[in-house]
Amino acid sequence: MAQIAKDILAAFIGLAGGIAVGSGMVAFLVVLDIIPRLAQITHSFKSIHAYEAAVVTGSLVFTWVDFGDGKLNLYPMSTALVGLFAGCFVGMLAAALTEIINVLPILAKRVGMGSYMILLLMAMIFGKVVGSLFEWLLY
Repeated sequence: MAQIAKDILAAFIGLAGGIAVGSGMVAFLVVLDIIPRLAQITHSFKSIHAYEAAVVTGSLVFTWVDFGDGKLNLYPMSTALVGLFAGCFVGMLAAALTEIINVLPILAKRVGMGSYMILLLMAMIFGKVVGSLFEWLLY
């Protein structure tokens, strides 16, 4: 009976964590307006539903793949294709972040931190560098 309770608790924690991460990812994509911006840049508003379906399908498929133990024996050129698509996603995400970074000066002025803008940006940069180094070297 105790094992069943532990299993139910573990399933609940896993589901709650998945919902939190999934909600955060969706909120991140919505706040950055990646899909509408992509449609605007490429002049393909008629395909916006295909873009949305691709994001949802990709999330579901790769979540399923992540849980599995399957292995793919791909040729180097096919892994390069996967890398190309991953690079496109990261590039679009970086471009969206670059556009939203314009919000920082407005926010800093409204909360009275306009004169500390350089310190705010440096804190963000050093935080990213330290966090990345911690993950790569220690974790």
